[in-house]
Amino acid sequence: MTKHLETGPASAPDHGNGYSDVDVTTGAINIPRFRGRHLPPLDRTIIAVLPPLLIIAVLVVVTLDPAGAAESISGARTFVTGNFTWLFILYSIVAVAVCLWLVFSRVGKVRLGGPDARPEHGKFAWYSMLFACGQGIGLIFWSVAEPIMLRDENPVVPAGPDGAGEGAMVWSYFHWGFTAWAMYCVVAVCLAYSHHNLGKTLTFREATVDILPKWSQRGAGVVVELLAISATVLGLATSFGFAAMQFSSGLGSFTGVSSGPGLWLVVILGLGGLTAVSAFFGINKGMKRVSELNSVLSIVLIAAVFVFGPTIFLLSNITQTFGSFLANFTAMSFWTDAGASGRPLETWQDSWNGWWTVFIWCWVIAFSPFVAGFIARISRGRTIREFVIGVTVVPSLIVMIWIGVIGSAALYYDDRSDRGISGAVAADTSSGLFVMLESVPVVGSLLLVVATVLVATYYVTSLDSGAHALAEFVSAPRKAGPLFRVVLVASIGAVAVTLLTLGGTAVVDTVQTGTIIGAFPFSFIILLMIANLVRRLITRNRDIVRLEREVNDPTPTAAERLAGARMEAGDLPPAPRAEQAGPERPGPERPSPNGTGPASARAGTEPAATGP
Repeated sequence: MTKHLETGPASAPDHGNGYSDVDVTTGAINIPRFRGRHLPPLDRTIIAVLPPLLIIAVLVVVTLDPAGAAESISGARTFVTGNFTWLFILYSIVAVAVCLWLVFSRVGKVRLGGPDARPEHGKFAWYSMLFACGQGIGLIFWSVAEPIMLRDENPVVPAGPDGAGEGAMVWSYFHWGFTAWAMYCVVAVCLAYSHHNLGKTLTFREATVDILPKWSQRGAGVVVELLAISATVLGLATSFGFAAMQFSSGLGSFTGVSSGPGLWLVVILGLGGLTAVSAFFGINKGMKRVSELNSVLSIVLIAAVFVFGPTIFLLSNITQTFGSFLANFTAMSFWTDAGASGRPLETWQDSWNGWWTVFIWCWVIAFSPFVAGFIARISRGRTIREFVIGVTVVPSLIVMIWIGVIGSAALYYDDRSDRGISGAVAADTSSGLFVMLESVPVVGSLLLVVATVLVATYYVTSLDSGAHALAEFVSAPRKAGPLFRVVLVASIGAVAVTLLTLGGTAVVDTVQTGTIIGAFPFSFIILLMIANLVRRLITRNRDIVRLEREVNDPTPTAAERLAGARMEAGDLPPAPRAEQAGPERPGPERPSPNGTGPASARAGTEPAATGP
């Protein structure tokens, strides 16, 4: 959000730290005003240079020795599953508990961006964008694959007279619904409050390190940022590879084109080009419009399956499984398969949680950097209560309706095709959706096209949101330009092409699994971030409220007006200095809202030092 100076473009003096609240090219005031930490040149160089080197090293290792890399990753997955299933279960419970506290406590009234901020996006656009970046493409396929794969056996939910199909639906609701969104939400609200209210950069380091001892904050901040950037790039690149294969599978379902490396490369170039265009035009002109298209096509797909499919069965199964989900939610949330933990785990494949809950929770944690970062970016102006409800309850209902319709239809047609859909899912997880849609009478062929287009548009929005979040991680506190986002999209596409052409699908799977298992150390960072958010909100006092107002005050300061006047007179002020390490100093004073004095004035304190 920006507001132009009344006196024209200007370059206001910086804060003694190399960063000005005024955009020197447009003369606009940057809101929120920057009050965060500044990276010394060495730290910034490490954050900019080391992630590409680490990613290249990963590509070299998995390409030269794919079998060894896969064995190592499998061993790590076994270790995490066998020893820390309880941790991931507790982590998910903590996320849900914090979200409930944010909604029902007094802190729910705090508005992101200060008391005068208003939402920058309408609700339909907001829901469309957060859903598209959060779960879109994964949900398309797992809404069929998970109910089919779990239909014969699953824990906790009692089997009914028709077998374990009810439990398969309920576990699908659980894995993709409220708890998963709560895990995204709790990270997003940490970033959103830190950025929009306290003037910090939209980065993990600034939302986390305040709670650590001062001597460790600099080094910890670099490590946190390296993990966030690496996880984002590798997660998006491997997803890009799978999206290319899934799109090719959908294309072949109604065109007869055979899927292979050549088609994958064309798809990556096509989807990458579309994403680059969307990223270049920004959120309002790019991602917002594609996300709204996603929502419309998704509604068309669900409505068509509901109307032309087994409508009575869908209504009956949705009603029954929704009730079962509510009845079993607590038991599923706490289920660790304690009996299996009493003996050493030879391989993660021997654990049900290793296949499902632990793996999916790791997936959510690993994708939290770019999903939560983007959600935080687009949520300015909403109260914390509105934010949490909007990011958890509304998407969860959409997910449950989606799975209720698509998953129930898959079970119905699977029974009537002698387990034909089960066979397709066993051969290729992504093909289950297309086989199911072919079974829908009248409109099945048309729905194949719609679903294939959705694969493309949902991944475009995921990669677009990732590019925006990654640009913040790399360039903050400077503003990343559209060309930089295009370069990031191209870089992620290049990694995906390298993985597919040099290593094939097995290598892509190995890297994605490794990235997801990397969520284990990242979970501790997020727990620290959550503790820091709780500390910040509990200790929020009148000084912090004043800081929040100052950070989001669009009124030009005297120094900024003077700089504007000098610009108009042709006396150009010097450009802001390069970033320097050192203690933070308060920003320039500005009139308080009531005009009685500087908003930042308070005895013996300065905004950067007293803010959380």
